Amino acid sequence: MDFALDKSGFVAVTGGAALVTQVLLNRLQITSPWLPLSILTAAPALSQTICNYLGFETPWTVLSPLITSYALFYLILSTSVTCYRLSPLHPMYEYPGPLLARISKFWAMWIAFSGRQHVVYKELHEKHGPFVRIGPNELSISDPNAIPAVLGVGGLPRGRFYEVHADPDAPKNLVVLKGEEHQNRKRLWKRGMSPEALEEYSSMIAERANLFLDRVAEIPAPVDLVSWFGYFSFDCMGDMIFGGGFEMLRDGADKDELWSLIEGYFFAATLFCHIPWIAKPLTRIPIVARRFVKLRSFGASFAATRVKKGSMKKDLWYHLIDEAGLEKVKPAEDSVISDGTLAIITGADTSARVLAAFFYFLLSDRVLYDRVRQEIDSVFPDGDVMLSTSKYEDLVFLDACIMETLRLLPPVPTGGRRRVFEGMGGRVICDRFVPEGTEIYIPPYVLQRDPKNFSPFTDEFWPDRWLQSTSPTSKTDPTFVHNAAAFVAFSHGPGMCVAKNLARLEMKMLVSRLLRRYDVQFAGGFDKEEWMHSLRDYFVMRPTKPLNVVFYARDSN
Repeated sequence: MDFALDKSGFVAVTGGAALVTQVLLNRLQITSPWLPLSILTAAPALSQTICNYLGFETPWTVLSPLITSYALFYLILSTSVTCYRLSPLHPMYEYPGPLLARISKFWAMWIAFSGRQHVVYKELHEKHGPFVRIGPNELSISDPNAIPAVLGVGGLPRGRFYEVHADPDAPKNLVVLKGEEHQNRKRLWKRGMSPEALEEYSSMIAERANLFLDRVAEIPAPVDLVSWFGYFSFDCMGDMIFGGGFEMLRDGADKDELWSLIEGYFFAATLFCHIPWIAKPLTRIPIVARRFVKLRSFGASFAATRVKKGSMKKDLWYHLIDEAGLEKVKPAEDSVISDGTLAIITGADTSARVLAAFFYFLLSDRVLYDRVRQEIDSVFPDGDVMLSTSKYEDLVFLDACIMETLRLLPPVPTGGRRRVFEGMGGRVICDRFVPEGTEIYIPPYVLQRDPKNFSPFTDEFWPDRWLQSTSPTSKTDPTFVHNAAAFVAFSHGPGMCVAKNLARLEMKMLVSRLLRRYDVQFAGGFDKEEWMHSLRDYFVMRPTKPLNVVFYARDSN
């Protein structure tokens, strides 16, 4: 057989195998790496076997026939996949986006690794509009009209993004549950976040807030608010869920490395959510598995202590385990441990980040700082007892500052994904057809920094917008835009954060006490621009630089 025939036959068989593999992988719903890896390993070997059977010799003799077959197979497959994803044949062809993002998920992984995806997505939306293709089968949507269709009741189910956040050896928590199970579990959470429950928690928060004030007076200046707000938030969550146990404020450190463990968890989840089918096998790698086991053991040990102590207070555990006996079926203890661990992971970290951002903005503008302090002094004159939760409703300007902080720096800036699952037949969102198999982001950071939703001073800290939005004059002012529907810092619909009122109460109680006792200023040499640039989006917004401040007792000024 001549060389030309050998060459064309070999290329035809290998190329055919590559194209068949592409079609097959497109049709499969990949939930594990083993099947695609098996196909990608076996297909080139099979094509080489067919070539041998047909008498086609490998035309390039420098390499072994099998190596040549594998190299050509992967070259043809990669070229074919790239051409398909960029061609009009792809169902996402009409949506604009970066070239590399349309070709491969490695672009999104690189952006996630940099921690700048919230900034990158905002720039992409400014360039391309409200619908941006950020992956071969992914969209980021910044049109607020899409929020109900994606996140609301009857919207889209959670995507495979959330599979990465699940401990494979632990019961499912509230985030990953679906359908009736999710509703049943959420009912317990709502009971634990009722106004009556918050009144119970207020004494726990007050105790930790007072300890915070004492501790920052004892340690040498400057004080890193990022760290100390973290200690405060973790201690508060530990008290409310497991009846205590963390004592980070007392120790002035994360001695058990719980916080660093959670940060590592978020970093890994942010990366591997882009290829969720590889997440489960990774959790079997010893070094990764040990982290899950350690996180799980934290919850189990604190839960055991809580069960042994019994119900001294109606904490969150009291409601999640249904100690009042209001449910037909008592929740399983391991499920409550899973939810309690979830609350620590998501609640403590996010509250600490918002508190740090709040003081960053407030200390950057002394006029606003003085307004907040004057309001606190008027609501709590002469250091009145600050326990009644109803009194905090009078802190209107403080609440506006918290809302503005959440607008500019939402604790979860990009958010999780929703999916138009296979078999749904696609969805029409804002008059645009979104094919099945598409995963969708509704990024809070992008929506809340869009001048079409909030203006003027879109990228500036202007808390008065929240007060002006309730004024009748705002409706007649063409320059004022306040689209409350675009505010999704707590998400929206069934997936909305059940603990949002607790988080706001916790912040108000600490800020009120802090500004009643101390005057707070940036430490000498603190670089505001550097700190803002240090923020990284690893699911939760993470400062990578300390927020150094100095505390002065007010009666000594």
